[in-house]
Amino acid sequence: MIKFNRLKGLSVLACFFTTLQLQAQNRLAPAYPLITHNTNFSIWSDTDELTNSTTMHWTGADHSLLGLMSVDGKVYRFLGKEATRYTTILAAADESPYNVSYTETKPDASWATPNFKTTTWQSGQAPFGDEKNVKTLWKSDNIWIRRNFTIKNTASINDLLLKLHHDDNVEVFLNGNKIYETTGWTNNFKYLPVDKSLLKAGENTIAIHLANTAGGRYLDFGLVDKRKDATAEDGIAKQTKVDITATQTTYSFTAGGIDLQLAFTSPLLLNDLTLLSRPVSYVTYTVRANDGKQHTVKVLLGASSDIAVYQPSQPVTAQHYDKGNLTVLKVGTVEQPVLQKGADDMRIDWGYFYVAAPRNTGAIQYITKGADAADAFKKGITASSVSKGKSLSLNTVIPFGTVGTNKVERFVELGYDEIYAIQYFNNNLRPWWNSDGKASIDGELTSAANDYKTVIQRCNDLDNEIYTTALKSGSEEYARLCVLAYRQSIAAHTLVKSPEGEILWLSKENNSGGFINTVDVTYPSAPLYLLYNPVLLQGMLNGIFYFSESGKYPHPWAAHDLGTYPKANGQTYGEPMPVEESGNMIILCAAITKAQGNTDYAKKHWQTLTTWVDYLTKEGLDPATQLCTDDFAGHLARNANLSVKAIVAIGCYAQMAEQSGDHETAKKYRAIAESMVPKWMELAEAGDHYALTFDNKNTWSQKYNLVWDKVLDLHLFPQKVYDTETKYYLTKINKFGIPLDSRKSYTKNDWIVWTASFAPQKEQFDALIKPLYIHAVETPSRVPLNDFYDSETGIRENFKARSVVGGFYMKVLADKLHTN
Repeated sequence: MIKFNRLKGLSVLACFFTTLQLQAQNRLAPAYPLITHNTNFSIWSDTDELTNSTTMHWTGADHSLLGLMSVDGKVYRFLGKEATRYTTILAAADESPYNVSYTETKPDASWATPNFKTTTWQSGQAPFGDEKNVKTLWKSDNIWIRRNFTIKNTASINDLLLKLHHDDNVEVFLNGNKIYETTGWTNNFKYLPVDKSLLKAGENTIAIHLANTAGGRYLDFGLVDKRKDATAEDGIAKQTKVDITATQTTYSFTAGGIDLQLAFTSPLLLNDLTLLSRPVSYVTYTVRANDGKQHTVKVLLGASSDIAVYQPSQPVTAQHYDKGNLTVLKVGTVEQPVLQKGADDMRIDWGYFYVAAPRNTGAIQYITKGADAADAFKKGITASSVSKGKSLSLNTVIPFGTVGTNKVERFVELGYDEIYAIQYFNNNLRPWWNSDGKASIDGELTSAANDYKTVIQRCNDLDNEIYTTALKSGSEEYARLCVLAYRQSIAAHTLVKSPEGEILWLSKENNSGGFINTVDVTYPSAPLYLLYNPVLLQGMLNGIFYFSESGKYPHPWAAHDLGTYPKANGQTYGEPMPVEESGNMIILCAAITKAQGNTDYAKKHWQTLTTWVDYLTKEGLDPATQLCTDDFAGHLARNANLSVKAIVAIGCYAQMAEQSGDHETAKKYRAIAESMVPKWMELAEAGDHYALTFDNKNTWSQKYNLVWDKVLDLHLFPQKVYDTETKYYLTKINKFGIPLDSRKSYTKNDWIVWTASFAPQKEQFDALIKPLYIHAVETPSRVPLNDFYDSETGIRENFKARSVVGGFYMKVLADKLHTN
């Protein structure tokens, strides 16, 4: 059992921490969740001021939401940024095809100069890459490309920009002059400034070197001129406040004589699968006069059709219709390639995106090109000007009429119908809300509208419960971290029903491979779901059990994953993690047993659990060279923390056997686990701490797997181990947390929370947690909360928007289980 004892003082820790910096006081999150349902329907803002950036998908691609408010005829922007208008100078392939010269053999040093001869180079049509939608296939590590073109006149160019979509490292030359160089990749076109004096009337050459270091390959490029705005923006609403709760992000603005409250609500109630799976979020406007006068107010929401595409170059078709009391806009790709893609850096390009509003509010809806949305609103144009094209805007105007000091509230709904969400062992599965194929998105939008007041109240109640419960378990910083984790973790999953009728709550391993239902992603995510609905954790394990029990995965250990999202047809990760995944599955089954108070779920899979635990009894104490969940650190033999996992898992199996009434089996495996503990302590002992590996006493690591020994009341490891490790960790605190281990300064914040959760004193817990909150509000990496970063600089190593932050709830889970 985890207990905190008050200390009279921790002077060293008190000196370590100071008040949060001004930057931290102004920021609540590295990125702000707006619309969060699943990995396909996930829209964020990566700036503290909502008007300072275009809203984005979690991958970083623009998923634009534009908000404008007219107050007595003066227009203020309060959400997103207006689309920039460009005039094409040199078309990229998204506009018209073009050919280039290329080679995959390194040319001589003059290859980028205007007079270089490409007689030995090949000719190919753009775009280049390794996906099926490219025109020229490229699969090597390097490619050099030259494109010649003619410009008649450069005098009229206002602002020259390079239009570039690349994957990955790129250097670009214009007429022999290097104009751009960067490492990494983009998932759409970026517009980069170019000195227009380098472009000349007559013949010009763009030369590009692209180097692939990992993952996919892609190149398309052109030149554009940024147009001068014909109708300048009237004003920007002043943001006065932002609040983040578990299910809602709320902004406050002042625009002239009107105060606006803008709330984004994704009603992700884990104990209500009907509501959880309903793919509809609310955008709520509340307006009132701040000067005691009467004002005429109307509000525009422009939602980009890019929310329904993989790449903005994909053509879409859009329509407007009425359904009952709703006015509805709908958009989707012309192609509709249902479940044809599977990747990490991916946006959905099948199914349809919807914007709906109650007709009785006088809502007006129409469709324009994305770049025309703001102008149409300012000029009062409300007729659709287009129904097909690229990057359209679905526009909804809410006329508030005359507004005084009394608050007036209206809402708009955003929804997404995936049609089919997951391919599960070659069966295409519909989303949970329509698992039988008899429901409709119009019905979901209608139910959401009818339930609006009730749903908002339920969200408010849950928000309060989550914050206050977390606050009781830790500090204010800990409670805020739990709040930030809630929507992010949930929105990295999707809910479907298997052909056998079982619940499947399937994660996508966002920004770390794109794997579906990864066991060592389920493992750190589990505390959130154990707290609020253990059936969902069953849904995270069911597919892995099926994979083994169907004979499709014929190994005596658990699989790593079920495929690459959204295709769950079998493991696609390159190698197994036998001790890691088998230990995870057994521990999580024991956690479900503890949370539900019965062994029903474990009994269903007892034979498989027995196979896995027998593997651990043979291989778990002193693991051979293999990967663990921290695979980014590489293979490691004799891993002390992995050994802890095996010992704890064997103890968990014994505990479940005892609770099932199988006392002999329980006694046998309990004895095995108990016998391993002193051996582990001897092997790992390194004086004032326990080592990273058994064969190197000059190392150390977080032993986060120990936490389950406490949470599940296994009582395997003596208190000395926890006291020794915690005391040592407190000497290793950097600004943004303790490192994962002695090899590097990088860390994992989910594991730090687990490590902190077995700390003997509350002050120790708080000391380990506070740097994680500082990271959340000070990190230079403005992405949905990342869990893998440098503990000294706060800069993201990799990963973002992952479900593993559900592990932040470990301390709350421990307290709840012990209270019960």
